[in-house]
Amino acid sequence: MPRILVTNDDGIYSEGLRKLATVCRQFGDVTIVAPDREQSAASHALTLNRPLRLMQIEENEWIVDGTPSDCVNLAVLKLMKENRPDLIVSGINFGPNLGDDVTYSGTISAAFEGALLNIPSIAFSAVIGHHFSFDRCAAFAGELTRVALEQHRDPQIILNVNFPVEFTGVRVTKLGKRIYSEGVIERKDPRGRKYYWIGGEPPIWHPGEGTDFEAVQSGYVSITPLHLDLTHHESIARLKPLEEMLGNFAAAQR
Repeated sequence: MPRILVTNDDGIYSEGLRKLATVCRQFGDVTIVAPDREQSAASHALTLNRPLRLMQIEENEWIVDGTPSDCVNLAVLKLMKENRPDLIVSGINFGPNLGDDVTYSGTISAAFEGALLNIPSIAFSAVIGHHFSFDRCAAFAGELTRVALEQHRDPQIILNVNFPVEFTGVRVTKLGKRIYSEGVIERKDPRGRKYYWIGGEPPIWHPGEGTDFEAVQSGYVSITPLHLDLTHHESIARLKPLEEMLGNFAAAQR
């Protein structure tokens, strides 16, 4: 049977993780490796300044005192090194990962770590609202997992999937653009010392045709293909004159 690695950034006890693992068991052998606590907004961090602990809590289920990227590394390079996973699924995240916010997301970064290890990967996230249930999201995630296992996919391209509270269809989308406002809230503790919360305001989005935000706002499941190549290829030709302009200066620094 296919081997499926399930992880997340909400932690081992997340309902979204449990529901995702359950549906994936219909299509393959599931191994869960997840953080021992919430790691939201951990981005693509790897723990390099201390040792990591990997502890088994159930059959084929492990916790890591680290980030989602740590979990994927330990799962693929240690636990499953003799039989690597055929697919990595991350989520289902409690809250969406749309537009620019993908750069912060531990859920997305777990899938990107899979791409770096040459394993097809999918990240799932859900908007939370009235009447929300992980059940429909998990059922859809299971069907997409089945399709992903049956069809050959470029492992360098991850799929970022976002569910609205209620959905009636699917759209393949591009990333939306977030409008950033002042997101630092200042407070004082009982002793009069200042402390801060980052990201206090809900995000505001540019309206954009074909974006993930537009799809989710309109009641569609958004599927956005992402990759790790951050090069802005169109700028290479425009910046070529810098080679001559700065070449002599660079040579003089030897």
